[in-house]
Amino acid sequence: MPRLPLPRSLHHPLFQPHRDDVLLSVGSLLGGLVLWFLGLYSQGNRHLLPGWVTLVPLCVLAAMELLRRTAPQFALAVGTLGVIADQFTWGNIATIIMFADLVYAAVVYGTPQAARRIPITTGMVTLAVTIGFLAWSRDPEALLVGMVTGLISFAPALTGSILRNHREAAVAARLRAEQTALLAEMDRAQAVVAERARMARELHDMVANHLSAIAIHSTAALSIDTPETSSRALAVIRENSVQGLAEMRRLIGLLRAGDGDGRPTAAPTLDGLEALLAQSRTFGADSGLTFVLDDARPAGLGLPTPVELAAYRIVQESLTNALKHASPGPVAVSLAYADRTLTVSVTSPFGGERPGPRAPGSGAGLVGMQERVTLLDGELEAGPAALDDGTKIWQVRALLPAENESEELPT
Repeated sequence: MPRLPLPRSLHHPLFQPHRDDVLLSVGSLLGGLVLWFLGLYSQGNRHLLPGWVTLVPLCVLAAMELLRRTAPQFALAVGTLGVIADQFTWGNIATIIMFADLVYAAVVYGTPQAARRIPITTGMVTLAVTIGFLAWSRDPEALLVGMVTGLISFAPALTGSILRNHREAAVAARLRAEQTALLAEMDRAQAVVAERARMARELHDMVANHLSAIAIHSTAALSIDTPETSSRALAVIRENSVQGLAEMRRLIGLLRAGDGDGRPTAAPTLDGLEALLAQSRTFGADSGLTFVLDDARPAGLGLPTPVELAAYRIVQESLTNALKHASPGPVAVSLAYADRTLTVSVTSPFGGERPGPRAPGSGAGLVGMQERVTLLDGELEAGPAALDDGTKIWQVRALLPAENESEELPT
């Protein structure tokens, strides 16, 4: 025969007590029955009620022990009525012990509001019972009644409160540790991404110039089949290959940070712009480009290394873009320093016809320049513009905040 499904109500958590609660309930009930059978009562003779009535509060408290985790506040409310009823019978010590456990469970497994309220309530009840019995009997033995009341109500509530606070503190500490570990992992991932972006910028800025020159002159050598053109193009290709290889070795040395045979080399500075423009003059001779440097920085100016590197790379990338796309004409590089700001400007002809081959662009150069300027809290403008005479140019202008470090040196 097929098994009939249990009613939906029987699947409620109230009807699925914890295994330990079942053992505790059964054990307490059996212990109370043994005490009752042996005639060991906790109260004096109650001639008005038969002895078997003592079993009623005992069974009620044993049933509530099954709910000490799933419905702790309900179990405590019913258990309180049961322990009060037990005072009018012959009494059973097992009933008293189960009530103390229900108080403890209500604090540990109950709501946060109940966990805060029950210790205060049981403490006030203990105090009221003590004072009440003292006023009624005027006998020091009344203090004993107050102590017993405190032992079965306030003491379990206080113990449960301490345990719950320790558990909540442990959970909070574990959550903080997990959050700290998560934040550390996020910081590590962000650091890796930032380092990869920095490496990508350095790699692009160091190699793109040389590879662009190689692409332009190799295209010229293939399209213009004359011995002079091929010889000059091969010379430029070889020079750029050697310089590009040297730049790559420098980058590898920086990444190795001095380990093994890799020796880090100093980062390029603005003092190397003359050599950079001389190189660009060689590369752009066939394209009708001329290169001019206007350095209006004050003498003895000392800029932070990150600012010098960023300015150098911006000029280098701008010259590379001019070699790729600019029309014949002057490419002007200007530097100025005022109000603790370094201004870097590169202009090149824009919009005209360009003789000779062009090298393709990916747009990564402008992205790299913007990233460098953003890291220094600066400003970058890049786009077409027009001079007073109507000549169209492409202008890159960067404003880099920078302190003059030479002013901070002791005299």
